[in-house]
Amino acid sequence: MADKPTSVYVLYVRGTPEQVWDALTDAGLTAAYWGHSNVSDWRPGSRWEHVRTDGSGVADVVGTVVESGRPTRLVTTWADPADEAAADRHSRVTFDITPHADIVRLTVTHEDLADEAEREQAAAGWAAVLSNLKTLLETGAPLPQDPWNVPAGQ
Repeated sequence: MADKPTSVYVLYVRGTPEQVWDALTDAGLTAAYWGHSNVSDWRPGSRWEHVRTDGSGVADVVGTVVESGRPTRLVTTWADPADEAAADRHSRVTFDITPHADIVRLTVTHEDLADEAEREQAAAGWAAVLSNLKTLLETGAPLPQDPWNVPAGQ
């Protein structure tokens, strides 16, 4: 199989690995900065869902927890619910959480993307979501507007 595109995003957050882990896995916290609740028991082999916060119960992304090492590493598969049965259409997201004194380096690697267009979309999405995560953890509130709604080129 040919190499598939990968997006890597690195940011530094004032906080602890446990705070960053919780921001990625706690349904209430993800709802606050992502517009979706990440729902799972976070055990390897378990299903996870990225559920809209509008009360519809619709999951826009689903997957499986591949690795779960609180508070330093989380690996999941990532798929459109319509593609859930087609393993070759799943991508993989790895969250590596590395502490250093009073800060944390969070590296998000989204690999096995379908093509360059999907890689660009993932890169833009992760930049917006992780900016909001960082702001929430460092200030106690997410950004005042959803960053993924900022039009491209502005």
